Amino acid sequence: MKTLLGALVGFGFIAERGHAPAYASSHLPIDIVAVVEPCAARRPAIDAMLPNARVYDSLEALLAHEELDFVDICAPPSEHARVACEALARGLHVLCEKPLATSAQQAHQMTESARRAGRVLFPAHSYRHAPVMRAVRGVLARDLIGPVHMVTMDTFRTGHARGVPEWNPDWRREPRYSGGGILFDHGPHTTYLAFEWFGAYPSAVSAWARSVAGDLVEDEVTLQLVFPKGIARAHLSWNASLRRVICTVHGERGAVRVEDDELEVVQRARDGETRSDRSAFPSNWKDAGHAPWFEGVLREFVEAIRQRTFISRETEDAVHAVQVISAALASAKMGGALVSLDDAMTLEHVA
Repeated sequence: MKTLLGALVGFGFIAERGHAPAYASSHLPIDIVAVVEPCAARRPAIDAMLPNARVYDSLEALLAHEELDFVDICAPPSEHARVACEALARGLHVLCEKPLATSAQQAHQMTESARRAGRVLFPAHSYRHAPVMRAVRGVLARDLIGPVHMVTMDTFRTGHARGVPEWNPDWRREPRYSGGGILFDHGPHTTYLAFEWFGAYPSAVSAWARSVAGDLVEDEVTLQLVFPKGIARAHLSWNASLRRVICTVHGERGAVRVEDDELEVVQRARDGETRSDRSAFPSNWKDAGHAPWFEGVLREFVEAIRQRTFISRETEDAVHAVQVISAALASAKMGGALVSLDDAMTLEHVA
């Protein structure tokens, strides 16, 4: 397979701390040769990380001057759909940071553009590649706890993820860039992991949300997702007193608990006795760039291009994640009413 030539679109925190280091350390046939970054103050950071990359101040200038195979979208979520559709229309594959889009309608437009173009649209679902989450996948693959019927997922953060100081460190609090608050920040991770663990998509969602700062984005959300064979409950907060990820996955014969790097597997024997095994899978959760995790995303992206899998299961997960977020925002506006995922696009105006 020939080396795939690509461009980073946006060079903020996640591009500098996550994507660029992963490309540099990867042995895959993939290379970043250009960057789009309209903020001139970010040029020194680009030169330091990617000294041979050509830099453009707009997507249009990039597309006019470069012969590429793909773009990697690291711009704020409000730009994802526009950039992806323009790149796909030019015959480029697209790797896109989460959330895939800021509305269910946009997400569907992106997948339709990929199908029409015959090019790959792939999400950067990095949490799937955390060592401890790979270990959960192994437990479920070995059927150690039986069919999953309940999931809990808590993501605690002491504040919103901040952007680079040269541009706008608080852009996540501005819906014109972010689309929303913690639901758009951590909601995709929560939902695509739940989809994987249940092996299905939810049919309905209810949600409660509040803005601690009293502005237009939610700092704290409690979600309930109704799956065909169970329930998932999640709490996401930018207002916690500690930084931690805690998940439990419950099956008919046992459960799995994740607390950052720690994994506990509890199995119930036929006599009713339980056995608990604990182990650690260092995942470096404190590093918000997650560059080692992103290397796993790159491997899957390259394989999707090789296999010509234009819309993969990961892409479908990303679309359903946006639908869940849209439905959750609508539910929160209606006081926590149960909202069907089939109504996500219809109810987006409510959110």
